[in-house]
Amino acid sequence: MVNLALLVGLLAWVATTVSAFDYGDALDKSLLFFEAQRSGKLPVNQRIKWRGNSGLGDGYSQGVNLAGGYYDAGDHVKFGLPMAYTVTMLSWAATDFGKEMVSLNQMGHNLEAIKWGTDYFIKAHTQPYVLWGQVGDGESDHYCWERAEDMTTSRMGYKLDPEHPGSDLAGETAAALAAASLAFKPYNSSYSGLLLVHAKQIFSFANRFRGFYDDAIPSAAKFYTSSGYSDELLWAAAWLYRATNEEYYLKYVVDNAVSLGGTGWAVREFSWDNKYAGVQILLTKVLLDGAGGAYTSTLKQYQAKADYFTCACLQKNDGYNVAMTPGGLLYVREWNNMQYAASAAFLMAVYSDYLAKANGVIKCPEAQVLPQDLLNFAKSQADYILGKNPRSLSYLVGYGQNYPIHAHHRGSSIASISVLHSVVGCVEGFESWYKRVEANPNVLHGALVGGPNDKDEFFDDRSNYEQTEPTISGTAPLVGLFCKLQVVSGNSGYHQGSPKPYDKPPQGPSPKYMPAPKPLSETPVEFQHSITSTWTVGKETYYRHQVVIKNKSQKPITDLKLHIENLTGSVWGLSPTQQKNIYELPQWLKVLNPGSDCIFVYIQGGAQAIISIQSYH
Repeated sequence: MVNLALLVGLLAWVATTVSAFDYGDALDKSLLFFEAQRSGKLPVNQRIKWRGNSGLGDGYSQGVNLAGGYYDAGDHVKFGLPMAYTVTMLSWAATDFGKEMVSLNQMGHNLEAIKWGTDYFIKAHTQPYVLWGQVGDGESDHYCWERAEDMTTSRMGYKLDPEHPGSDLAGETAAALAAASLAFKPYNSSYSGLLLVHAKQIFSFANRFRGFYDDAIPSAAKFYTSSGYSDELLWAAAWLYRATNEEYYLKYVVDNAVSLGGTGWAVREFSWDNKYAGVQILLTKVLLDGAGGAYTSTLKQYQAKADYFTCACLQKNDGYNVAMTPGGLLYVREWNNMQYAASAAFLMAVYSDYLAKANGVIKCPEAQVLPQDLLNFAKSQADYILGKNPRSLSYLVGYGQNYPIHAHHRGSSIASISVLHSVVGCVEGFESWYKRVEANPNVLHGALVGGPNDKDEFFDDRSNYEQTEPTISGTAPLVGLFCKLQVVSGNSGYHQGSPKPYDKPPQGPSPKYMPAPKPLSETPVEFQHSITSTWTVGKETYYRHQVVIKNKSQKPITDLKLHIENLTGSVWGLSPTQQKNIYELPQWLKVLNPGSDCIFVYIQGGAQAIISIQSYH
């Protein structure tokens, strides 16, 4: 009987091990979390129905529109630094794992999550050297336990300017916008260009006027204290180089490699506060792609530090490793440790790809490490998060059958306004909802809670905020991680699980974010649209749109006429015709030869004009 019991147990263990986690379902739920964290007026396609409009007057009393963006965690403060890091991580996932994301029909949802943040950053960047970095006050917010829809706490906005700089927050925001421009480039070139305009301006602000953002915004210091801004300056420049391929930014990270610590700091953490490992791996990609050129020597120094971080995560760094729990989870911080494990796992998945494409390996002090070893490590952290841990508990709310039901989160823990129409006040929230022993009435799908302590112990208690509070910066790295793991596991289709109350399985990418259609083979002209400048007059923002017309055929083109819709401003470089909305090439350019191009520009507020070919010879 003992042997039979042992055999049954063994078979059960094998079955559990063989059956892979459904990373596609975990990905789906992770993206839902960002919808639960939205501030502002919710869109008609909002899937989290227990949420309502909130924070519509943010910034109003200070003469600026700061509605939108994301609430940081279980509270209702919009902290700029972790929000920008969140957008960078979502954008990195879309850029590096784009094909995988499209195959899983999740690109539309991810781009919408990114845009919810970038639209807010654009509004918050009211002047070239002004960036609104926070809405709400953490102290007063934490005195109340109420739904976002009922907020009575301060919605004061806090800004950075030349007299009150914040290079860390501005640098991360520039990185987020640059990374997002890459994510949107295949789908909305005009919006991608707009993001780059803001990214460049904000980077210039961060670099020229240096300082700690929590000196400029003291109310942030208790919640998201910055350890420094040197890493964010390098981080922003690295992303701007990748987005623009302009040598200025690559030269910046090389020239400042020593002074800003890029080649000096060997770290064992990657997070909303410490970007060095991310910078080092981004720049190692330049080297692995063979694009180092004259900068190869310094880039190799960045690579050495990237490898240090990798070896430390994989426990092969001659004792200088990242700590681990007995159950196998990276352990970096006592408070909300799970976010650090998620960020490291995502970074390993990314680096694994870079190495694999270059046939590279890493020589750690204790072993030679292959790209697959990095991916295996990333998978081990993802599996721990989803339930392969001593408690057999999923730390991703809503995933699996056993997950935390008392997340430290105001909106999740109080009945929805669609159910309980009366206002829930500060004190009533604490008395009637915070102290309840019952499960939260609203499932916070995709929320990665803080996680267990260094002994793999976890206490699912709403008041245990160190372990049960989720953050947007914690869930964001999981999007790319789950996307990669779902595809490499061989399950590249949309998760077809049981019907969900929050959503219907999509039939493809969101129509708003379909890739731009490729020109028909018989169409000889290609348009390359970008935004090269922006400025504000009064309350109106204007953009300089540049359009490159390229002859991609093997024959010369004459009598080219273009149809331009939605043009509200002036145009240079084209001649109007007698027909409405029809323009032609200027008289001095009668022929557009094969492979050649010409440029025209127009200036207007709002969206880009729609350009198409009317006729040609």
